[in-house]
Amino acid sequence: MNIKSFFATREQLLYLLAAAVPIAFTTWNALLNNFVVEMARFDGEKIGLLQSIREVPGLLAFSIVFVLIIFRQQTAAYLSLLLLGLGTLLTGFFPSVIGLYVTTLIMSVGFHYLETLHSSLSLQWISKDQAPSFLGKISALRSFIALFTLAILYVMMKIFDIGYIAVYVLSGGITMLLAIVTWIGFEHFKDDIVQETKLFLRKKYWLFYVLTFLAGARRQIVVVFAGFLLVEKFHFTVENMLLLLIVNTILNMVCAPYAGKLIERFGETLSLKLEYISIVLIFILYGLVQSQTMAVSLYILDNLFYTIAIALKTYFQKIADPKDIAVTSGVASAINHIAAVFLPFTLGIVWIYSISAVFFIGAAIAMIAFLLTFLLPKKERV
Repeated sequence: MNIKSFFATREQLLYLLAAAVPIAFTTWNALLNNFVVEMARFDGEKIGLLQSIREVPGLLAFSIVFVLIIFRQQTAAYLSLLLLGLGTLLTGFFPSVIGLYVTTLIMSVGFHYLETLHSSLSLQWISKDQAPSFLGKISALRSFIALFTLAILYVMMKIFDIGYIAVYVLSGGITMLLAIVTWIGFEHFKDDIVQETKLFLRKKYWLFYVLTFLAGARRQIVVVFAGFLLVEKFHFTVENMLLLLIVNTILNMVCAPYAGKLIERFGETLSLKLEYISIVLIFILYGLVQSQTMAVSLYILDNLFYTIAIALKTYFQKIADPKDIAVTSGVASAINHIAAVFLPFTLGIVWIYSISAVFFIGAAIAMIAFLLTFLLPKKERV
């Protein structure tokens, strides 16, 4: 494949944008718990507030509709990727409470806008029949890049004893470079359908909105507190966390394409039921965990079942008017992050009094989502 053909298709652009994200975000996320504990002396309350701040841009993702008045979707995606890289690059220079809050906000604006735009473009550019498999391949690609990133991080920090600043600068800088390469390399593809540029909530999407809200709440408990549990209660080192994330990433890389095929074969309804009931059981066990081995196993299992979450996107693609996809993707991201803004801080306070209660709340949230799946269409194709 020559350079010109590599920059020729929409699919290649989606793949490259997806590959660029984990270089920065995996680094930021993998090192976060150890960085804030070692360098900034964070406790549960402070990490909860930081994660709440991280999710504010996700809550405001609906504002992408205003960005699209000025920029086309591709251009907005490039700018978002630049911000993601910049926020990551700056993180190591500011190991303080305020510094981490500010750099996290910069990183998060780029990350959440890009996720919204990538989802929107994927659902517009990829056919409904091919979308589950394509999104599964995207997830596998991200996992592969994340795995490579984690392996490099492990070598840099464990073998060569390279510090946080250099690691953040390298990963953030590479991401910014890729943003520039994609901007220069790809033509600006014409939109097949002109997207709505006004905010709206449609009654026919109500179940998608509710499930999206619950998915955001449930996922935040894992993202914020499952990793923090390993570091605070079981004293995981940064190298151990990296190894655990490497295992998770390998499993995601292998299983994500099969998750897409599972959704295509059995439909979104059955796939989501399987995901949600599994998460109920995992959260209950998290609340009872007393051993490091069990905590690690639950962390891996949750990641494995989360690969099925693309079923919610493909369900929406099948019920949506094509012109609604961009705005509704932004609105859905905002809805997904409503709980993500207040839940980490609130549960950070709960955490001080009862670690188990945090995960039992997660089990209740997942059970509500499971019960709502019985309102989804029974047919595989919506």
